Amino acid sequence: MRRSLFAILFLLACGSTAAHGDKIDSLVQSEMKKRGIPGLALTVIRDGKESKTAAYGFANLEWNVRTKPNTVFEIGSVTKQFTAAGILLLAQEGKLSVDDTIGKYLPDIPGAWANITIRHLLNHTSGIKSYTGLNGFELTKRLTQQQFIGRLAPMPLEFDPGARWKYCNTGYNLLGFIIENVSVKKYWEYLGERIFMPLGMTATTNREPGNIVPNRADGYEKKNGVLINRDYDLTDIFSAGEMISTVGDLARWTAALDGDNLLSADSKAQMWTSGTLNDGSATGYGFGWRVATFEGAKNIGHGGSTSGFSASLQRFPDNNVTVIVLCNSGEEGVATSIAKTCAGFYFRSRP
Repeated sequence: MRRSLFAILFLLACGSTAAHGDKIDSLVQSEMKKRGIPGLALTVIRDGKESKTAAYGFANLEWNVRTKPNTVFEIGSVTKQFTAAGILLLAQEGKLSVDDTIGKYLPDIPGAWANITIRHLLNHTSGIKSYTGLNGFELTKRLTQQQFIGRLAPMPLEFDPGARWKYCNTGYNLLGFIIENVSVKKYWEYLGERIFMPLGMTATTNREPGNIVPNRADGYEKKNGVLINRDYDLTDIFSAGEMISTVGDLARWTAALDGDNLLSADSKAQMWTSGTLNDGSATGYGFGWRVATFEGAKNIGHGGSTSGFSASLQRFPDNNVTVIVLCNSGEEGVATSIAKTCAGFYFRSRP
C-alpha cells in the first residue's frame, strides 16, 4: 500500500513536470517562429533542482549547427550582477565600502563626479551620461581606463547624484575599473578566480571576437523582416555587458546564490533590495538586479541585450523557481518575456 502510494505520487510528479515541459516547448517553438529567433536554450530550476533544460533551433544558420544546452551565448547586461558581486566580494574583505566616493579608487575623475559613490554606480543613480550610442567607444578603439574616463569627463551630469534613476552602462564600466584598481587584477582574471573557477563556470568569459570559443553561437538581427548576421562593429561594453555564458553555467551561478559560501546573506540582501533616491522613493533596482513582482510574486532578475543576442535570468523566490533563457536574436527583451511566461506555468501548478 505504501509502495503504491509512493508510486502514484512519483507518477503524478513526473506528469506535472512533463506538462510544464510540453507547455514550455509549445511556447518556445511558437515564439521562435513568430519572432524569427534562430536558436534558444533554457533551463528551469524548481526547489533547487533542474526541472527542465532544453535547446531549440540553430546556433549558426549558415552551417545548420543546432543549438545545444552547452551553446555559448552573449548575455549582455546579465553581466552586471557579476560586476556587482565582484564589488561586494571586495566589500566583504574590507577593501572598500559601497558608500565610498568613487574618486577614492578612480584617478583623474572630473570634479562633477566628486560626490558620486559606488552605491550610485551600482543602482544607476549617479547622473553620469551613459556612453551607449555615443561614437568613440567601439571595441576596436581599445580605450584604456584613463581614455574612457577622459572621453566622458567633459559631459555634464544629467542630474545630481541620487536625485533620479537612469540606466547607465558607464557606471558599470567604472565599477569594473574599480574592481581592477582595488584587486590589482584584470576584471576578467578577478571574476575568473573568485567566481567562475570556484563554481565550475568553465564556459563563462568575455566575448572578445578574436578568441576561439568552443560552441559559440552566432548572433542575428532582423533587417526588413529578414535575418542577417549581426554587425561586428561592436561597442566595448566591458563590465556592463561583455560576458558570454551557457544556461548550465548560469544555473551553477544561481545555485551559489542560494547559499552563503560565495556572497554573505548581508551582501545578497543589499544586492536584492531596491535602491532609494534622495527623496526616499524606491528605484526598483538593486545592485545589478531589478527588483519587482510578477503575477503577485517577488521577481529578482535581469535581462541583457547585445547586437544579435537576448538573455534573461529571472528568480522568483516566493515560488522557488528560476528561469534562464538565452537566444541569438537581437530583439530586445524577448528572452525576459519568454522566461517570465515559462515561470508562470510553474506558479499556477502550486497548490
